[in-house]
Order: sequence, then structure tokens, then C-alpha cells
Amino acid sequence: MGDNEQILDQAAIWRGEGKGVALATVVATWGSSPRPTGSKLALADDGAFVGSVSGGCVEGAVIEEGLKAIKDGQPRLLSFGVTDERAWEVGLACGGKIDVFVERVE
Repeated sequence: MGDNEQILDQAAIWRGEGKGVALATVVATWGSSPRPTGSKLALADDGAFVGSVSGGCVEGAVIEEGLKAIKDGQPRLLSFGVTDERAWEVGLACGGKIDVFVERVE
């Protein structure tokens, strides 16, 4: 079973337990990015998560927006990008840009 299958399985388990769940997916990258397009992160309303869409501050921001999506049901398209000089500070080690789609799982 691949990483994404395990992530989706965990999301289904959390939903089966009655938890609110959000799913984040990398939908586009430019330049260097820690995770490729299609990478996923599932998040439960208690803050538990599996998978990865980036790292550092980017992943923290995705989790924060995922918790909001669980509450309000609104999907989000998040865009992150940095210059090479600031790349390490925010978790995009080699610069680049990344778009992440976040949605509540019903």
C-alpha cells in the first residue's frame, strides 16, 4: 500500500470515529519543493495528522487552514513561495513555490 493510500485509509478511520477531517493535497509545484504533486496530508479535528505536503512553516500553515476548513466546510487553495535567501526559514529548503488544496472530508 502506498503512502497516499495509508493517508486516505486513516482519514476514513477518523471519519468512521465521528471526527472532523480535512485532506490537503499538493496540486502544483514550481522549482524545488520538498514533496511532489499529489502528496497528501490528512488531519483530524483533534490535531492528529498523517502524511506530509511540505515541511516547516508551510506544513504548520496547512494544518492551521485544515482545521479551519473542518469547521467552516470551505475549501482553500493555498500558495507558498519564497526566494532562495529565505527558503530555509519557511521550510522550502531550495526555494520554489507550492500550491496546496485543502478540503473537508465528508
